[in-house]
Amino acid sequence: QVQLVESGGGLVQAGGSLRLSCAASVGTFSSYAKAWFRQAPGKEREFVAAINWSGSSTYYADSIKGRFTISRDNAKNTVNLQMNSLKPEDTAVYYCAARASSTWYTGAPVGYWGQGTQVTVSS
Repeated sequence: QVQLVESGGGLVQAGGSLRLSCAASVGTFSSYAKAWFRQAPGKEREFVAAINWSGSSTYYADSIKGRFTISRDNAKNTVNLQMNSLKPEDTAVYYCAARASSTWYTGAPVGYWGQGTQVTVSS
């Protein structure tokens, strides 16, 4: 059973930066496509960014394109989300996700979820 653990959330002022990390409990995670989702209060969970197994392909939601960067380190079994120029509307619980496939596509089903980490952006 793959377990995903997020870290790096917190409180930041608008315009600031945060870096989220997600670590997996098993080595096979390195071959999985990974993603970040977020859920703001009163809203549905939404896709943020995804990356294929090798890191050669990345995918971003329009709302964060140009501000967030997803990356991975397969040797460490981690996936990261660098968030710059943060806005109050980025406030949400951010979830790490993975699917037991090397590729990602729009609407791809997620097999594994982390517990989430809170990101709060003050104005």
